[in-house]
Amino acid sequence: MTQADSGPDFSRADRIPGRTPSSATHNAVQQMFDRIAPRYALLNHILSFGLDFSWRRKFADHLEKCRQIEVLDLATGTGDLLISMLRRRDNIEKAVGLDVSENMLALCRKNMERAGLSDRVTLIQGDAARTALPDGGFDVVTMGFGIRNVPDPFQALSEIYRLLRQGGMALILEFSLPANRIIRSLYLVYLRHVVPFVGCLVSRDKTAYCYLKTTIESFCRECDLPALMQEAGFSNISAKALTLGTVSLYSALKP
Repeated sequence: MTQADSGPDFSRADRIPGRTPSSATHNAVQQMFDRIAPRYALLNHILSFGLDFSWRRKFADHLEKCRQIEVLDLATGTGDLLISMLRRRDNIEKAVGLDVSENMLALCRKNMERAGLSDRVTLIQGDAARTALPDGGFDVVTMGFGIRNVPDPFQALSEIYRLLRQGGMALILEFSLPANRIIRSLYLVYLRHVVPFVGCLVSRDKTAYCYLKTTIESFCRECDLPALMQEAGFSNISAKALTLGTVSLYSALKP
C-alpha cells in the first residue's frame, strides 16, 4: 500500500477547538517570531532558569549513536536544539533545520558558524506543517517547543510521519502541565504573571509573551499529543515528564 493510500488524513483541521489552519494565523506567528528573534534565546534561558540546557541534552541523548542518521529539526528557531544534537552525536550524517521565521534563521546561521557546525547543516525557511521536502527523507524528525504554535498539531504530526523513513523516530519536546495540583497551580501563576512581565521587559514585546502563556495553557488543556500521534500512524509512543512535569519529551516510531 502506498503512502498516499495509507498515510494520515491531512484534511482534518478540527483536532483542537479554535485552532484551524489559516494563512492569517501562519503570517501572524511568522511576524511575531521575526520580532522577538534577537532576544528569543536569552529569554528561553532566563524563563527556564537555565534548565533548557539540560532539556536539550536529554533530548539529544535519545538519538541513535550506532549508525549514520539524517535529521530534520522543525521550528528550529535559533538552532539551540540542533546544535545540541550535532555536538552530542557525531553520527548525524545530514542535518536540516527548518523555520517559518527568516530572522530566526539568520541568527541560527550565525550560531552555527560560531559553533563550527555550518558545514553539517542546511537551513531552509518553511512551514513545519507543510514542507516541500520529499517523502521518507529522514531517520529522525524533531521539534522543540514548536508544535503548540502550529494551527493544527495533527497536520504537523502527519507531515512528520510523511517525512520519516520506515522505522524512523519522531522526537518532540513541549511544555506541559504538572500532574501534581499544587505544583500545577504554582506553575500557572508563573505562566500567567511572571512570564508575560519578564518577556515584555526583556523583549519589549508584550503581545508575544502573552501569546506564549496562552498557547501553553490551551495546548496542554486541549491537546492529547500521544493520542494524536497514534492517530497519525505512529507506534511505540512514549511520553517522559521533565522538571516536575513542566516539560514533556515525546517519542514515537513510524512502523
